[in-house]
Amino acid sequence: MNPEKIGRYEIKSELGRGGMATVYRAYDPRFEREVALKVLPREFLHDGSFRVRFEREAKTIASLEHPAIVPVYDVGEDDGQPYFVMRLMPGGSLSDIISKGSIPLKEAARVMNRLGPALDEAHAKGIIHRDLKPGNILFDRSHEPYVSDFGIAKIAQSQGSTVTGGAIIGTPAYMSPEQAQGDPIDGRSDIYALGVILYEMLAGVQPYQATTPMAVVVKHITDPIPHILDWNPNLPGGIEAIIEKAMAKNPDQRFSTAGEMATALDALARGETVEDALKTAVLSVSHTQANKTRMAGKADSTRRVDTPQNKPDGTNTRSPLAWILPIAGVAVVGVIALVIVAAFFIFNSSFATAATPTATAPVITATVEANVTEDTGPTATIELTLTATQVATETATPSGPPPLAGIGGADMVAFLAKNEVWVMNIDGTNPRPLTEDKAVKKSLQWMPDGRLAFISGYTVYAVDLDGRIEELMVFRGDIRFFNDFRISHDGTQVAISAYNQSFIVPFDLAALKTVNSRDGLVKLKGCVSYLDKTLMAQVARQFRWPNNGNKWVSWLYRGRDTNTGTDLDIVNAVDISTCDPTKVVTKEYFPNGLFKVGKTEIGDYDWDGNTQFVFNTTFRNVGWGDLFYYSTEFRKGRQLEPLGRSKCCYRDARWSPDGLYLFFAFQDQNLVDKSVTQVYYVPFSKIGTGAELTPYELPADLFPLRQVDAIEFAPRPVKP
Repeated sequence: MNPEKIGRYEIKSELGRGGMATVYRAYDPRFEREVALKVLPREFLHDGSFRVRFEREAKTIASLEHPAIVPVYDVGEDDGQPYFVMRLMPGGSLSDIISKGSIPLKEAARVMNRLGPALDEAHAKGIIHRDLKPGNILFDRSHEPYVSDFGIAKIAQSQGSTVTGGAIIGTPAYMSPEQAQGDPIDGRSDIYALGVILYEMLAGVQPYQATTPMAVVVKHITDPIPHILDWNPNLPGGIEAIIEKAMAKNPDQRFSTAGEMATALDALARGETVEDALKTAVLSVSHTQANKTRMAGKADSTRRVDTPQNKPDGTNTRSPLAWILPIAGVAVVGVIALVIVAAFFIFNSSFATAATPTATAPVITATVEANVTEDTGPTATIELTLTATQVATETATPSGPPPLAGIGGADMVAFLAKNEVWVMNIDGTNPRPLTEDKAVKKSLQWMPDGRLAFISGYTVYAVDLDGRIEELMVFRGDIRFFNDFRISHDGTQVAISAYNQSFIVPFDLAALKTVNSRDGLVKLKGCVSYLDKTLMAQVARQFRWPNNGNKWVSWLYRGRDTNTGTDLDIVNAVDISTCDPTKVVTKEYFPNGLFKVGKTEIGDYDWDGNTQFVFNTTFRNVGWGDLFYYSTEFRKGRQLEPLGRSKCCYRDARWSPDGLYLFFAFQDQNLVDKSVTQVYYVPFSKIGTGAELTPYELPADLFPLRQVDAIEFAPRPVKP
């Protein structure tokens, strides 16, 4: 029977029950939203290890802030029962999707391209998941994937003992060889699991199958990787090199980061050769020619072990390991303590150094003693025939950075320089101007028809990639403060700030061309118009729209800090779904004392359309200042220092279409009049990690010294 309430949360239904926790769908009356609430069953409270592990899971996830990691809203205890509250993920798990069959390569690449940076963010903080599997990859309403259940994650630098006294924790089907043997692990163990998941996504089956969990573990340690093309011959041949590199027995031969693996897969899905895809993966990390990578060679056909589990004849399906499968996205943790006698010798002798594969691999019969349990279980002695193999390696030296097409979900970026509209490829190549009138411009954005819109004076223009310009809307007469013209992502609405008033009207080009006054905007009878003494009476300087639909909008305006009573710039995100200005409701309102920003003026801001905002203050050269980040999930903000502490100044940060990369411009104020404008496009997960970030190589005279005009990067989304 479900409880009616836990803490302040009203329980609606049970979502799933696993070995160490129960998850409920619950309602949070304070924030008026449904959530997932995870609690520790009372029958386990007598065991201190379960409670410690549960509390550690909450603290671990709460320390991670990334758009592809399921966020924790709250942690608490009710009548001696600990719980934590997470975002509700109604889209199910990757395990649910795979159960219906294999996944297309492009979709697998999309999922990996989002999850890779999330894992890199965790690894940069010393956190290893250690139990990655399809059941721990959950989807939201928009079918965006998230990593969940860092419940058995281990801080890599920690020297303390584990809760289980040093036992190996994880799920056998996705466990790396070093994890299975109890060796020290790092983020590359998660990359191995990611390789197994990729194999399963594309093939529809796990690479290693056996009748017992212990036998699966031993296969991970000793067996070569089955050929995925046997299961799915429609895949490009290069996929095997990527999977073999991710699942290399030797961690040194794997991808160095999960993001590198995701980039290689994305490049292969776009039609690049595997050689170019692997080069692209390495180069995308630093945008430099100096990086090198080692990649695992393709396994020789003589290394394949043709057991019934390896053959794609349809007679042997996935093993029914009920105790390790997720229930409604809840991880059921398998605890495996291994004492491996002969396999340890085979692994170390075979993979300690790179060698050329021999035509015939030696066969060794060994006895492996193993204790396989969930919580407790029998001790088994298993006699196995183990095949020792060796992995070939080769060194690839990149000759130069290829175009980074599609990185961050964008293939091109527009920007303002010398008061003109420019475009260039997403890798910074081929910058070229589209306009040449030298008039000041602002509100640069891509239109649904592939043109760029911008404001110049009291006119909204559109320009195509051939430089053809068209007037979209011209205000005449006495107009003041034509601040913004911002089209919703779905192309149905446009937010306009003019005459010190705000209007949300249909994006109808024919109708907009008839508008030349405030009365003309009113006659459009849009969703929301100015109304005195309502939120719509705030004078917006900039608007931003969400990614899905047009029921929300955010804007930047000058307001009053409710804590100090002083004037400052504020970003307000509101619900306009009622289309009634008297019922517009504020959902987010920052910084407003939530976190310190030092200066009270915000020069520019951007919204990824989901949960992330960035903005910069302005105190240098009319628009340059410190860079800040705000998460609506955590209701926390912090200063971003992409290039190191005390570095200044930044402006015009823009999210990539997928919300994983960030554009920004930088000037070093310490160089004073020798300062130059540099442009960066980097994974957001790398900001603050100490990773070296490399700017685009752009013409030296593209941005005049001490540039004061906006740059306003506008990444163009890749068409599906």
